Amino acid sequence: MNTILRKSVLGVAGLAFAGGVFAGPVAAHAADTTTHTKPVAATVQGDKLIPHGVQGEQSRIDLNDEQTANVKAIIAATKKAGMDERAAVVSIATALQESKLENLGHLGDRNDHDSQGLFQQRPSSGWGTVEQITDPEYSTLAFLKGLKQVDGWQDMPLTKAAQTVQVSAYPDHYAQWEQQAADLVAQHWNK
Repeated sequence: MNTILRKSVLGVAGLAFAGGVFAGPVAAHAADTTTHTKPVAATVQGDKLIPHGVQGEQSRIDLNDEQTANVKAIIAATKKAGMDERAAVVSIATALQESKLENLGHLGDRNDHDSQGLFQQRPSSGWGTVEQITDPEYSTLAFLKGLKQVDGWQDMPLTKAAQTVQVSAYPDHYAQWEQQAADLVAQHWNK
């Protein structure tokens, strides 16, 4: 009986693991080049970009020209929306989690429903047309419109603000990108 029970428990654990792997976020890259670092106690940017400090281990990826152009587009759209650097940090961290800052089109079988673009927004959920949500300015402005509707977003941890807009199955995953997002905003905001 112990053998049957053990096999059942292991089978359920295996299904749970497989479900998490297959139901998790779309893997946009063949090889994961994400590096993880320990939490940083103090930030170089200070209270303006990371008012609550970072939560948990931080991830970082090297950006190519397309990803850097998307960072600049997110910053430009944030300025156009009349929002500050913190809003850009939240936006960039969200796009890092959702797409690694790649403007993703439909990925066939690897697609999460009809999610597309930098923020993996869905036409079927009212974010806009495919053409709109794959436009970096439009998708950022749509994200920021949602962020503006979150009461007190400026005073909450980044991952909570992002999750309130995105409604992700993985609500805590945004936090890991806060330091890189803040670094990118510090680097590109005044350019």
